[in-house]
Amino acid sequence: MSTEKVEIFDTTLRDGEQVPGCKLNTAQKLKIAARLDELGVDVIEAGFPVSSPGDFKSVSEISKLIKNAAVCGLTRAVKNDIEVAAEALKYAKYPRIHTGIGTSDSHIKYKFNSTREEIIERAIMAVSYAKTFVEDVEFYAEDAGRTDNEFLAKVCTAAVKAGATVLNIPDTTGYCLPEEYGQKIKYLKENVTGIHKVRLSCHCHNDLGMATANAIAGVANGARQIECTINGIGERAGNTALEEVVMILRQHPSLNLTTNINSKLLYGTSKMVSQEMGMLVQPNKAIVGANAFAHSSGIHQDGMIKNKATYEIIDPADVGVTESAIILTARSGRAALAYRAKKMGYELTKLQLDTVYIEFLNFADHRKEVVDNDIHIIMDLSRKRNRAIA
Repeated sequence: MSTEKVEIFDTTLRDGEQVPGCKLNTAQKLKIAARLDELGVDVIEAGFPVSSPGDFKSVSEISKLIKNAAVCGLTRAVKNDIEVAAEALKYAKYPRIHTGIGTSDSHIKYKFNSTREEIIERAIMAVSYAKTFVEDVEFYAEDAGRTDNEFLAKVCTAAVKAGATVLNIPDTTGYCLPEEYGQKIKYLKENVTGIHKVRLSCHCHNDLGMATANAIAGVANGARQIECTINGIGERAGNTALEEVVMILRQHPSLNLTTNINSKLLYGTSKMVSQEMGMLVQPNKAIVGANAFAHSSGIHQDGMIKNKATYEIIDPADVGVTESAIILTARSGRAALAYRAKKMGYELTKLQLDTVYIEFLNFADHRKEVVDNDIHIIMDLSRKRNRAIA
């Protein structure tokens, strides 16, 4: 079976920047956008142009800068939003307008005080109007995760007929189980008229910790675009993490799916976004966290020293990390101590190691971590103890 491409739609600069305290200025957005283009993302959602003059300027400047990826601007199903987005995107080599409306009963009743019929009419208007400005129009059905599948298919069919090129199926509240979300995508593949003309897209939130799992379930059932952010940053609990879905698809060739992402730039990109947004990456974050390739348990360290494949399914170099880390703690065994000591220039016999290890445990019990300089101290303490005994 031939491998199919999944497009990566990065919304770090739009959904990611909506996180409180993560506001970026135009210069910072341009820096990150250039990096995303280098990384190989297919679409950069640069912002929500109508929301503020600053966002309009950023989208416009990013449009001038980016040469490879499509540049996308978000709008509501409002004519003025669409006009402003089109103006901001006029310099883009590959412009895309991302427009849509809420489709769940909750949104229809409480957010719009409307009806299903009126929502379909507004969806058609938005897509049709956006199509007068750009060829590439993505339609989002906000809160699709909680939208009845039959009605969702009707809305999507109307959007396709109006000229949409991409259908975004957001799990806006992170509510769906992976099986539910996958089945929703499958249902749309089988029940939306004209679905063969468009690309289905997954936009999943992480409120219940399932954003990445839902996105993978989506592409496994026929979606061919994933909307995600660097480090999984985004509203509330965040979005699907770009680095996670990219490496999942790479590590599971049975899915027959691939991306254009240069994975060796993932770690560096993660650090850049973290620094520019002032948003620390949790140490246990998959792929790019400080502990993602760190080993402190004696059993794990022994296995790693013998063969890295025992406890690592990804070569750290594949995501831009220099090497795995053997972290010395009170839980470390003799093998790890000997390994680190050798790196520090100490070749220990088995008898010497037994003696030094006793000193190491006494020392490590009072430290969270034993660092390189501590190795010299431990070796010196062991020598002094041996001389005193002799």
